[in-house]
Amino acid sequence: MRILVPLKQVPDPDNSNKIRVSSDNLSLDFGSSEPKTNPFDEYALETALRLTEDGRSPRVRKGETILATLATPDADVMLRAGLATGADRAIRVTAVDDELDSARVAHVLAQLTLRAGCDLVLMGKQTVDGDSNEVGQRIAALLGWPQATFVSKITARSESTLDLVREVDGGVQHVTLKLPAVVTVDLRIVSPDAVRSHMTPIDFLYSSGVRFAPLPAIMQARRKPLLVEELGAFQPLPKRQLKYIRYEIPPAKNGGRVVATVGELVNVLASEAKVL
Repeated sequence: MRILVPLKQVPDPDNSNKIRVSSDNLSLDFGSSEPKTNPFDEYALETALRLTEDGRSPRVRKGETILATLATPDADVMLRAGLATGADRAIRVTAVDDELDSARVAHVLAQLTLRAGCDLVLMGKQTVDGDSNEVGQRIAALLGWPQATFVSKITARSESTLDLVREVDGGVQHVTLKLPAVVTVDLRIVSPDAVRSHMTPIDFLYSSGVRFAPLPAIMQARRKPLLVEELGAFQPLPKRQLKYIRYEIPPAKNGGRVVATVGELVNVLASEAKVL
């Protein structure tokens, strides 16, 4: 099983209050917000590693995990961190956000998938900066592959068949996918028994959450392959379909107030709130 895991570097979601709008309202200032790997992408990487190993210690691995990102060179730190946790190699397509939208990102990732000979694209359900939830579905459409989104549990019946549980409105849906396929994952995918490869012992449980790399693995990651390509190498690029024109801070909310009677409440809703 050869898995492509797209990663995106985003402003630290735990410090979103540090993001500022420029004085001309044409851009965002992330200067005081430390960049992080998109959390859902971290879950996808953990899922890929679990699918290509047996979970024992020392772990037997069978398969390959390839990281990919469209970003500037400062994202190499993120890629090296992913390599340190167990990914085999990485690809960075040099680009800035102003050149990209979901259509272009999906176009590049679909081509990378074919070039690398991957049979599974495994990614987070969305990024926490744009929240568009489009790229996975677009990749599946471009490749003509089956897809499953919002996946919270994966069991590899074999190297080519996955049994999945999807989070849907009102419950869960059980799906079986034949590879090649595209899968996007939700946060529950990193619970202890959520992912099992066909090599995982039936009674084995992972630690909850994503793994962290020990120091020797961080040092070894420096020697793992990191290929750099240019956005122009993926022609013909689709025309950008989304462009941000202006950013505005939402208006401050007024504090609540207590009314004495139902009649007063109705009057306030009608004359002040304008909802009646």
